[in-house]
Amino acid sequence: MTETQEVRDPELPGRLLAAERDALVPLLRSRPDADFALPSAGCPGWTVREVLAHCSAALTRVVENRFEAGVFSPESNERDIAERAGWTNARVVDELERGMTEAGGVIAGTDGSLDVLALGEWVHAGDVREVLGAPGAYAGAGLPDALTLLAWITRQKEHVPLHADLDDLDEPLRLGAVAAGGPPARYIGDAATLVRLYAGRPLNGASYELAGAREEELNIFG
Repeated sequence: MTETQEVRDPELPGRLLAAERDALVPLLRSRPDADFALPSAGCPGWTVREVLAHCSAALTRVVENRFEAGVFSPESNERDIAERAGWTNARVVDELERGMTEAGGVIAGTDGSLDVLALGEWVHAGDVREVLGAPGAYAGAGLPDALTLLAWITRQKEHVPLHADLDDLDEPLRLGAVAAGGPPARYIGDAATLVRLYAGRPLNGASYELAGAREEELNIFG
């Protein structure tokens, strides 16, 4: 069995961001401006451009060490997006590329409290991929690192204990706190759907089994 992460890998967030940068940025540069105005199902009320502006702003805050009171709250996120309203789509993508390149080293030097931001950026990239009909939404080359990071984060949060039998992996994955007083919850299905559950994203009719926990209990971003 793949054990829940007990020791933090400080380089992991940066690897995840770099892998997604290499896949996502060329995709974005190849798309017409009209695609940036499409609505995001993963982030209701936001367009693709607004998701990207949120992502680039968050990473820039990390790189520039700007964490004022209320940072990353819904209100702060909306202000960050509004500040970029006059930017071209290309400029937003440029800022995103810089952030995905430079933030990993900064996150590596922290106590791990910003690791979840790297996972959130990867999930948002999946939101964009899904809207654009591109392959790899909540999967792709970064999936192994994303699952390892998810296991670490859910362990630190003492989240719901869960044993995941994934179609995509040979070994089961353990997430959340160590189960005490009973067996952990059980998931059977593919890894991308597991990510959707933990990120609170639409499941789009995916086939899976979940026993011992409710879907909403798994959401780490809610």
